[in-house]
Amino acid sequence: MEDPIQLKEEGNKYFQASDYEKALQSYTQAIKLNKDKALQAVLYRNRAACFLKKEQYAKAASDASRAIDINASDIKALYRRSQALEKLGKLDQAFKDAQKCATLEPHNKNFQETLRRLGANIQEKLRIQFSTDSRVQKMFEILLDENSDKEKREKAANNLIVLGREEAGAERIFQNNGVNLLLQLIETKNPELILAAVRTLSGMCTGHKARATAILHYLGIDSICMWMSVDNEEISLAVCNLLQTITDCLLGQGKEEHHGKEEALVLDTKKDLKMITMRLLDMLVSKKVSGQGRDRALNLLNKNIPRKDLKDLDNSRSIFVIDNGLKKILKVVGQIPEMPDCLPLTENTQLTASVLLSKLYDDLRCDPERDNYRLICEDYIKSKIDPQDMDKTLHAVQIVSGVLQGPFDLGNKLLGMKGVMEMMVALCGSEREIDQLVAVEALIHASTKLSRATFIITNGVTLLKEIYKKTKNEKIKIRALVGLCKLGSAGGTDYGLRQFAEGSTEKLAKQCRKWLCNTSIDARTRKWAVEGLSYLTLDADVKDDFVEDEPALKAMFDLAKASDKTILYSVASALVNCTNSYDTKELVPELVQLAKFSKQHVPEEHPKDKKDFVVKRVKRLLKAGVVSALACMVKADSAILTDQSKELIARVFLALCEDPKDRGTIVAQGGGKALIPLAVEGTDVGKIKASHALAKIAAISNPDIAFPGERVYEVVRPLVSLLNTERDGLQNYEALLGLTNFSGRSDKLRLKIVKEKALPDIENYMFENHDQLRQAATECMCNLVVNKEVQDRFVADGNDRLKLVVLLCGEDDEKVQVAAAGALAMLTAAQKKLCSKMTQVTTQWLEILQRLCLHDNMEIQHRGLVIAFNLISSDKELAKKLVESELLEILTYVGKQEDHPKKQHIINVARDCLTKCMDYELIKPLSR
Repeated sequence: MEDPIQLKEEGNKYFQASDYEKALQSYTQAIKLNKDKALQAVLYRNRAACFLKKEQYAKAASDASRAIDINASDIKALYRRSQALEKLGKLDQAFKDAQKCATLEPHNKNFQETLRRLGANIQEKLRIQFSTDSRVQKMFEILLDENSDKEKREKAANNLIVLGREEAGAERIFQNNGVNLLLQLIETKNPELILAAVRTLSGMCTGHKARATAILHYLGIDSICMWMSVDNEEISLAVCNLLQTITDCLLGQGKEEHHGKEEALVLDTKKDLKMITMRLLDMLVSKKVSGQGRDRALNLLNKNIPRKDLKDLDNSRSIFVIDNGLKKILKVVGQIPEMPDCLPLTENTQLTASVLLSKLYDDLRCDPERDNYRLICEDYIKSKIDPQDMDKTLHAVQIVSGVLQGPFDLGNKLLGMKGVMEMMVALCGSEREIDQLVAVEALIHASTKLSRATFIITNGVTLLKEIYKKTKNEKIKIRALVGLCKLGSAGGTDYGLRQFAEGSTEKLAKQCRKWLCNTSIDARTRKWAVEGLSYLTLDADVKDDFVEDEPALKAMFDLAKASDKTILYSVASALVNCTNSYDTKELVPELVQLAKFSKQHVPEEHPKDKKDFVVKRVKRLLKAGVVSALACMVKADSAILTDQSKELIARVFLALCEDPKDRGTIVAQGGGKALIPLAVEGTDVGKIKASHALAKIAAISNPDIAFPGERVYEVVRPLVSLLNTERDGLQNYEALLGLTNFSGRSDKLRLKIVKEKALPDIENYMFENHDQLRQAATECMCNLVVNKEVQDRFVADGNDRLKLVVLLCGEDDEKVQVAAAGALAMLTAAQKKLCSKMTQVTTQWLEILQRLCLHDNMEIQHRGLVIAFNLISSDKELAKKLVESELLEILTYVGKQEDHPKKQHIINVARDCLTKCMDYELIKPLSR
């Protein structure tokens, strides 16, 4: 269509039909083709009306302004701009436009009412503004007065934080020299006042790019980083959140808000972002920065530098960090805490740096970029290798060890550098304990790849055994044991592990549990004990002994709450082993017999891996508080909680949820809440396992208790994801039970299930040959038909939904009949159209209805009679058809029965049917 006038008319039709998107397209096309000024004003005005309906107020105001530019007295355009400006909070400008409208049409009541409303709103806004100004001033006076009462100061600080989070309050603080006053609070060096000031600044920056930029420049990035470097966890975290908020604004992320003139400003944020990045990189290698401050800097780089979506082709931020800061990150990774020149670190610092290395490497788009990354690493490592300076060489080995915990493929290439593996093995034989400590750790990380493990088995196992036997240093001894465990695992057999350790796995596990419970040993060393147990618990005897050792379990759970990447994975692995929630291959009996006949070794299930033992271990873990520990692990930062760890945690949760009696305990300890993120993010297997665990909880729990508030709506999608032919029957069944439970709670939940497109899947399962699946799906539909949108789908032409429900009422399975008859009773009660439609969908409808009304099951009979009553009430002609059938005899038989407490509700419905027929004069009352 090339004619603008026709396009305008088409747009008008779409608008009247409430199809604003198509109307928008028509008006936009007409604007592009049109040359006439007068028509152009009309088109802009009409498009503004579409934007108003779509709640895109900034665009509506813009289009209305364009129409006014062409025709200043266009009253419709003026009024539409007034409406848009009011929604944008620009009340004074909206008032001016409404005033012009009232001048052009003085007798228009709508314009007069708008003026009155806007005038009142402006007065209220001014009142609040003046009130806010005085409140802000009063708060600062209290906070800056050292003699103020402590309680008053705390109240003023909290009020200031709340005010900073509100747009109007944030603007008043900003306009009234608030940033300078907040800076004065920070300079008091009072921790409570510093926290209040920083949190207020965070609120002021949220969603406002111009204000965030101004605050960044006023405070200065150096000052912000200095505050973040302090050795106070609360303050360091609060400043980190402030810098993250500012970064979100500069990157255009976070909540979008319209701020009037700010939209016209083009803020060049690249320079500021580079400045922040460079300062964070400088923090990594500064001795003045605390360990917590270094962690904050690494976390900010982890969160903001790599691309969120790999479809985005711009990875310039990662390239910038690699070129300007990769060596600084490698320096952090290469630190050795036991050496005197080590930078201040926390237990998580080096692991977080390894995660950053991994994310940067994964963010590269091509081989030349990856080669550049590798060459920088190789050059840095070579610069550290010095045969004359063993300490420098030790740093080189530590760097390789750190890279192996990050981008493993790159770490594997670095292991291939000339002399690196030999250097590790040689250091194991050193007399210095620090050399042994670093070398053993590096060998452990290097042995993950079987090719490298083979080299170590050949060259390093004897050394590890010697170290384990001879060293008196517990830190080295435990690492040597883990190295032997890992090499046994890499070799693929428990036999190999036994050979390396020259003893039973139970003995080794006992030693690991002893280290784990010894609080005098530093946490980092105790974490290695957990990693050892993660391998040793593959042995059925070990896992059984472990869950009996309550102090060891408690110690492991306490360490898990520390949120370290390695410990999370090790704890989750040990729990997967203890609950037998790993995948196992099902042995085909015929193949087993064939293998035995050919005298091949057939692996047999250990007696302690049988179901009874697994159930006992699960009960012990629940008693020891495993759910609380898992819930804490799930809260860990995404940089620490890997997708693999999430999958392992989901497996454990599913095993814990197996017994319905335990599900209440799991919910009470936060298991329901913890499962939701696991069902949404992670590996495909992990998401399925977590969704299945949620389904088990949802099937039997009160949703208001298991998933309080808005959380229940987040559970619907994971449950719907299990309604898939690729999932197994048990997953389908328990998901349907969960959705049935949810759909019986509220119409809002029913609507959510419909919006998640679950209806077609539920209908498919109503056709299933499997009795339990068909029953569960029908019961779910019975609850869903209460929803108006579901009813409309039954009313719509061209579908067999109603036919399916009618036919299911004739099934032999009583549970299916109960659900189907309930659904049909509610549908026919809510929609009269369905009463007549029911008689057309199948010729068996009357026979099925009669069977329902005569059924021995009182619940089914009652529902059948309710359907009959709905049909009779809907239409006299339909009632006549029913009276002419055998149904009248059935109704008469039931209605004439003597009153009986258990059957009264059935008798009453039959009598109501007969009374309705008498009202239609289709039957006459019995004369006596």
